[in-house]
Amino acid sequence: MQKSKRILIAPLNWGLGHATRCIPIINALLTQGHQPFIASDGVALALLQKEFPNLPSFELPSYKITYAQKAKNFKIKMIWDSPKVLKAISKEKRAVKKLVKEHNLDGIISDNRLGVFYKRIPCVFITHQLNVLSGNTTWMSSKAHQKIIKKFDACWVPDVKEKPNLTGKLGHLKKSKSNITYLGPLSRFEKIKVELEYNLMVLLSGPEPQRTFLEEKILRELSSYHGNVLFVKGKIEDSQTKEIRRIPKGRITLYNFMQSQELQMALNQSAQILCRSGYTTVMDLAKLEKKAFFIPTPGQYEQEYLAKRLEKQNLVPYAVQDSFTIEDLNRIENFKGLTCFESEITYSELFSVFSKVKENSEPTSTSLST
Repeated sequence: MQKSKRILIAPLNWGLGHATRCIPIINALLTQGHQPFIASDGVALALLQKEFPNLPSFELPSYKITYAQKAKNFKIKMIWDSPKVLKAISKEKRAVKKLVKEHNLDGIISDNRLGVFYKRIPCVFITHQLNVLSGNTTWMSSKAHQKIIKKFDACWVPDVKEKPNLTGKLGHLKKSKSNITYLGPLSRFEKIKVELEYNLMVLLSGPEPQRTFLEEKILRELSSYHGNVLFVKGKIEDSQTKEIRRIPKGRITLYNFMQSQELQMALNQSAQILCRSGYTTVMDLAKLEKKAFFIPTPGQYEQEYLAKRLEKQNLVPYAVQDSFTIEDLNRIENFKGLTCFESEITYSELFSVFSKVKENSEPTSTSLST
């Protein structure tokens, strides 16, 4: 039996997807007898603090990621913001070094946080983006990302290795790298048999201002919808709020956010899902085998790629945000919907990376309790 390890798990605060897909990893760490420590910022940190109120958590420097108001300006804004992101990464490295020493951490799991790394202990990087799509600069952004991944002891990709798979060229290289392990799709949810209560569930998240733009557009479109709608805004606030709005042929029940168990039930109770095409959402819907409609975030190459790919495979239709109308949802019935990829993770083997002693390592805690 492995000795208990103190593991820092730190997701990127870019919408909620990176944080939510860390939930099954955190639960697995606890099941295996390890002690997780949570670190992030903004809504990602707030979500995990609500999910795991008894776990130690820490705030990391924010990358201050926001989207451009217009899709055509997405790349320009990312380049413009890069100096402050690099500054935040530098601060992040110092903060992580301090956490490792103060709390005798034995290992690190970073979900796309580039500065969450400390060379004296085993470090794992979680990503589905072995290739980072950025238009005509994809080759450059991909090489840069792969160079960062290479310094980690292991890279965990939440997808299956062979075809068919969910990520396509995002999560698969032409030449396989030795430190890459495919976990299979990660989801915090389980499919359960329940009666349907909602004709449509709207599930939002993502950086501002695009989250708000989509919320406002969908609410306008829903004024002519026939049926009952559950609308989860993806706004992580101190307390949950609920509002019911009447529409001519049904009602809209609005929540600012839901936690995992409540969200799992709501998704299972909904016939169709309208949401972004973020990869974590794709994994969740595949686990629940749901029919959906995607509206990718304008200008975000990854979401646009996934939406186009899944429509081409006749699985899920999509629309561009500016042109979406409520009538587009009628297309859902002509698509197969997402299906679950069965995969088993042996977490004891996966977490064995944290038992490896690194050269020139400083002494950290070797165990909590066995």
